This record gives sequence, C-alpha cells and structure tokens, in this order.
Amino acid sequence: MKITNTIHFGIQRKIVANMTTESWETIPHVTYNYEPDVTDFMREYKKLNLNRMGEDKITINTLMLKVIAEGLKAAPIMNSHIEYNRKLVRGKITTFEDINFSMPMLMPGGEMMTVNLHNFENKNLDEMTDYIRGVSKRLEKTDLNEAMFEVSLDNTLNGLKKGKIKQAVLRLIGSKTGKHKVKTLKGRAKKEYESIPVTERLTKKDIEQGTVTVSNIGSLYRGQRGSVGLLEIIPPQVSAFGVGAVQDKPVVVTDKNGSKSIEIRQVLPICIAFDHRALDFGEAVPFIKRLDDIFANPSQIHSWKGEEKDKKYREFTGKAV
Repeated sequence: MKITNTIHFGIQRKIVANMTTESWETIPHVTYNYEPDVTDFMREYKKLNLNRMGEDKITINTLMLKVIAEGLKAAPIMNSHIEYNRKLVRGKITTFEDINFSMPMLMPGGEMMTVNLHNFENKNLDEMTDYIRGVSKRLEKTDLNEAMFEVSLDNTLNGLKKGKIKQAVLRLIGSKTGKHKVKTLKGRAKKEYESIPVTERLTKKDIEQGTVTVSNIGSLYRGQRGSVGLLEIIPPQVSAFGVGAVQDKPVVVTDKNGSKSIEIRQVLPICIAFDHRALDFGEAVPFIKRLDDIFANPSQIHSWKGEEKDKKYREFTGKAV
C-alpha cells in the first residue's frame, strides 16, 4: 500500500485518545436520540436578537447551553461524577450544584480544545454570551500544547498520589521520548508565553474536567442531514449531549380540534448519552420533559435575557427587545 502521510499524535490527540478509550473500556453507555420540533422555538430565537448588534447577539449555541442547563436542573443527577470499583462492586455518585460545561471549541489554528465553561447553572443569556466571548478571546493567546501539557502533567501527578506508578512512568516515556515526544515551549519562548497574564490566556482551570460535556456538532456543519447516534461520556462524568443542526423534516402535527396532518417542520436532533452504572432511563425523563416544555412554550426564553442589556436596547430603539 502507498502511504500518503504519517502523523504522530500531538498532546491534544494523545489526551483525546486516552480519555475516549477509557470511556469505551469502562462505561456502559445508553444513548437516546431526541428529536424535538423546534419550529416555534426558532421563531422566538430570532426575536431574541431583534435590534441587537455585533457581539451582543445571542447565538443558538449559547441558547442551547441554557436549554440544557435548565434540563439538568430538572434532572440534577445527570450533572454528576461517578466513582466505581468493579472488583469490590462499590460505587458512589456525587451530584453538583454547579453546572460546568465541558465544550469543544475551535481554536484559531483549526485545532479543537475542550474548554470548561464554569457556573452556567444561574447565568442569564447575556452573561453566558459575555463569558463565551471572553473564552474565545483568550483562546487566541493560548498555546494548545502548553495548556494541554499542564493538564496532562497534573493528571499524571494525581495518578501518582493514588499509587498509579506504572501508568505515570509509561505516560512520561510516551510524552518525552522519540518521535512521539510532546513539543512544548522552551527558553525565551516559554518565558514570553508565561508573561501573558492568566486573565488573557487559558490555564488548567479553563480546560480541566467539567461536570458534563456538550458537543455542538451542528455548529461545525449546519447543512448536515444526519444526527449523532453515539457519543462518548468522559469519566468521571455520567452524561454527555451531542447537539446537531436544525433540519427540515416531515412531522405529524395535531391542531386544536385534534385533527392530525403532516407538515414540514424544523427538527433539532440531540443525542443524550448517560452512564448506565449511574442512571436508569427514568432518571433522564425529567430532563426530556423540561426540554419538551421549553420547545412547546418557547416564549419563556425571553425571560432568560439580562435586564441591563434589555434596558439598554429599549432605550436605544424605543422598542421592547
């Protein structure tokens, strides 16, 4: 066979490969493909940005993070971490009040970095928009290898504290020797990078493990016609969500008289994955019901805006936003 190219794993691909392999080796996945009718929801979404300009516009990605946060508040056990010892058949589930989204984001160079979006449990849409915009700006000054290596080293050291000596040694060999050596900054370049204030670049805290993962597949290709059917859960998390792209599909619609007809409607496929060791499907039902309520009564999303920016735009335009 004629080889066209050979690429050795960099630090980002090493971390992704290790975490996803651990996911499939240890977690019994359950996935549910949820396909809500979002026709009315999308109409209300467009109203959110009436008279809004530039960076103040609310993206569908931000809105969906808010929707998922509302769902998690209805089903808090989905916002948990698990510890399980198979040999002793002992385990525990720790549920968090904080909703910290692990979300893959595209870097300026085209690489993907999973960022921890902290404390989205009570943020309004404008606060979420400002937070994500700040992360995007800090991404521009972040060296992917440096940030990832910091997380990897911290993970290895924590493993040593837990007695995982063999794992730590093998990781160090794998990252520091031969063609597989991870290339990080040195000398003057490293000093210059470290001189960038931590408020202007991403650090370990920004890319450490969140409480739950959300992957917005739809944002990568809005013209796609499929949906996510299977999604890895990153341990110790117990849930993950894959949001697709809004698509036109035939849907059975019931009118006020109870008559049914088929219409072309907008549908948003969402893959819901959970760890069967921690959850049964019944525990995910409150999450789905909360999303059903949001999509059936989408005017409620206007209450999720920030009052200060709403007031600013009302004063600027003389209209309600």
